[in-house]
Amino acid sequence: MRAVVLCGLIAAGPAVAQQATTSPDGRVRVELALRNAVPHYRVTFADTGVIDWSRLGVELADGAALGGPCEVVSVATMAVRDEFTQVTGKRRAVSVTAAETVVRLRETTGSKREWEVVLRATDDGAAFRYRFPKQDGWDTLAVKQERTEFRLPAEAKAFALPLNGFTTSYEKRYQPQPVRTLPADWLLGLPLLAECPGGVWAAVTEANVSEYAGLYLKPAGGTLAARLSPLPDKTGVAVRHPLPHASPWRVVLLGDRVGRLVESDLVLSLSEPCAVADTSWIKTGKTTFPWWNGFHEDGVPFKPGLNTATAKHYIDFCAEAGIPYHSLDGVGNTAWYGGPIIPYKGAAPTQGVAGLDVPAVLTHAKAKGVRIRLWMHWGAAEKHMATAFPLFKEWGVEGVMLDFMDRDDQPMNRFVRQAVKLAANNQLTVTLHGCPKPTGLERTFPNLLTHEGVMNLEYDKWDKVGITPDHEVTVPFTRMLAGPLDFHQGSFRTVKPAAFKPRNEAPLVIGTPARTLAGYVVFQNHLPMVADYPTAYRGHPGLAPLAAIPTTWDDTRVLDAKPGEFVVIARRSGDAWHVGAMTDGTARTLRVPLKFLGMGPYTADVWHDDERADRGLGRRTEAVTTDGTLTLELSAAGGGYAKLSPTR
Repeated sequence: MRAVVLCGLIAAGPAVAQQATTSPDGRVRVELALRNAVPHYRVTFADTGVIDWSRLGVELADGAALGGPCEVVSVATMAVRDEFTQVTGKRRAVSVTAAETVVRLRETTGSKREWEVVLRATDDGAAFRYRFPKQDGWDTLAVKQERTEFRLPAEAKAFALPLNGFTTSYEKRYQPQPVRTLPADWLLGLPLLAECPGGVWAAVTEANVSEYAGLYLKPAGGTLAARLSPLPDKTGVAVRHPLPHASPWRVVLLGDRVGRLVESDLVLSLSEPCAVADTSWIKTGKTTFPWWNGFHEDGVPFKPGLNTATAKHYIDFCAEAGIPYHSLDGVGNTAWYGGPIIPYKGAAPTQGVAGLDVPAVLTHAKAKGVRIRLWMHWGAAEKHMATAFPLFKEWGVEGVMLDFMDRDDQPMNRFVRQAVKLAANNQLTVTLHGCPKPTGLERTFPNLLTHEGVMNLEYDKWDKVGITPDHEVTVPFTRMLAGPLDFHQGSFRTVKPAAFKPRNEAPLVIGTPARTLAGYVVFQNHLPMVADYPTAYRGHPGLAPLAAIPTTWDDTRVLDAKPGEFVVIARRSGDAWHVGAMTDGTARTLRVPLKFLGMGPYTADVWHDDERADRGLGRRTEAVTTDGTLTLELSAAGGGYAKLSPTR
C-alpha cells in the first residue's frame, strides 16, 4: 500500500485572490476566492456549475471566527497519486489520482490567526478540508460550528434524509424533492444525492472523521449549511482538540451518470492508510442473525430462544449450507450476556445467560467448522472491551457487533475508532449497528466490515409500510455512497406489496426470492446476514446460490440505474461476474450490455422471477459474450441475479 505525492509548487503573496484546482481529466474544477475578503469556493463538472460560490469558515468557541475578513498568505499545489489494496471492498486494487492545492489564509482582524483550506479534485469528485496549525497564542482548537455551505443549483433535485436530531441511527426514509423546497426545519443526514441540471449527479458526504464531530446539513433555500454534532456536555461546543488539527474532508462526488458515484473510491482515498500490519486473518462471509426472525423455528424438539440448543441448531444449519458465521445476540430485551439490552446496566459480555452454555456452543461450532460472532451494546464494549476482546480472541470468536451508539459526536467517534483498533489488535472483525454513515474508517481498519446506518429490513418487523421496493433502490445511491451497509438480508419469505403486514416473529419482506439474491450483489456488504430461520431455507432452491455469492469484490460496475426506480450492478470476484438487478413497484424488462466482460464466451446462470417455478424462483442457463446483452425480466417489486463465468 502506498500514497505518493508528486510535483510540489509554491506561490506566495496576499495579492493572490483566487485559486483553482482541476482534476487530471480536466472535468472537475474546484476554486477558492476571497469575495469581499471572505473565502468562498465553487465546484464545476464539465463546465457545469454544481456548487455555486459558497462560504467557507469556522466559528470558534471563544467568539472569534475563521473565515473573514482574511488574506491569502501562500498557495501550494501538487499532484497526488494514491494506490493501495483494499482488503474488503467494492474493488481490491484502488488507484486515485488528484490535483491538490493548499491555500494558507490569515485573518486580518482580531488575533490574525492563520489557517489552511486544502482543495482536492479527482476525476469523480471534489473535496476540501480545514487545517489548523499551532501558533503563538493558539494551541487548542474549540469549534462551536462550521460556516461551510453547499449552494446547489436551484433546479437540483435532492434525495434527502431528514432526521429528528443529532442523536440518530440514520433509519429514516429518503425524500426526493427540489433542493430549494427542502424545509428549513429539517436536519439532513449524509450522503445527500442531487440530480443537477445538465445531466450531472452530485452527492455531498464526508471522509476521514478523526477527533471531530459528524457533519449534517441545514436547508435554507438553495443553500445547505453545515451543522456539527455537538459535544454531549451541552456547552454548545462541537470539537475540542490540541493543535495542530484538521477537519474531516467535505466531499462532493460527481459524475455524468449516477452509477459513477457508486463506483467511486474517493471517500476511501481521503482516509488514512491501513493501520493493520497483518490482514490475513480478516475474512468476509455471511452470518445468521436469529434476532431478526424473532427466534422462530418450526418442528424442533426444543423451545427456540437464547439457549444452547438453539445456537447448536443454527450452527448445524450453517455447516450444512456453507454459511461461515453464527451470531449470538439477544431476545426481547435480554442480551446473550444477561441484563437488559437497553438501557445498558453494566453486564459483562463474558458469559451467557442461564441456559446458554457459551463454551459448549463454541466447542460445537469449532467441530462444525463454523465461527461465532458476538453482539453487544456499545456501553458493554466501552466498559469491558479491554478484558473482553482478548478473551474473545482466546475463545476463537470471529468478531463483534457494536450497537446503539446512535451518535457521531467527537467522543463517540473517538470510541468507535478505539474499539475497532482494539478489535484489530485481537483479530476480531467489527460490525456497527445503531450508527450513522461510514466515513472511510474501513480503509484504516479493514476489520471494520460493515455498518448499518440505514432504514432496512428490520423495519418489516414493526413498520406498517415496511421496507418498500422504491426505498431499496434509493439506498444504493444515497447511504451506500458512504461505504458498506448492512441490510438484514436473506429472507425468501417474500410477498407482494399489497399483501405485506408487519410482524415481529418470522417477518415477511416485500419482493421476490430473485430480488433477495440480487440484494447480495446490489448492496456492498462484507458481512451480510442470512437473517431468517433454518427451516425457511432448507430445501429452498435459492439457498445454494445465496450461500455461494461472494462477500467482497475485485471490481464493481453500475450497468444501469435510476435512483428510486431500478438498479443493475455487476461485481467481479476472480474471473466471474455477478449481476444483481432490482426494481421498484413497476415490472421491467432490462437489457444489460455485457461490454464489461472479458474476451471469450461466458456461461450465464440466471435466477429470475417466475411465479410458475418452485417458490417463484426460476433458473436458466445461456451462453453470452461481451458483444451481447443479458435480458432480465423483473416482476413488480422483483429482481434478478446472474453469475457469468468464463466457459471452460
